[in-house]
Amino acid sequence: MRLPLIKHINKFINDNDEDYVNEAIELLEYLSESDNLKDEELDVIGELLSNLYGGLEVAKMTKDGMSEKEAANSFMKRVLGSIDQ
Repeated sequence: MRLPLIKHINKFINDNDEDYVNEAIELLEYLSESDNLKDEELDVIGELLSNLYGGLEVAKMTKDGMSEKEAANSFMKRVLGSIDQ
């Protein structure tokens, strides 16, 4: 998960619509179910999915009134906190 990508996805959501991101997530999840993928390809899809979900979460927090910086930092703290447990 990379914060610059999450911010970039958040900008896309603000400029367009989160439905595009949700549809991209659906497609990537569907692709991940294929038996024809190598482990490295699955890793890339997983990384893309985590960034897309992060972008959606940051977009939600900014819609609820947080600044983008606060939302991104809050999201990353939650992620890092869940990894430490």
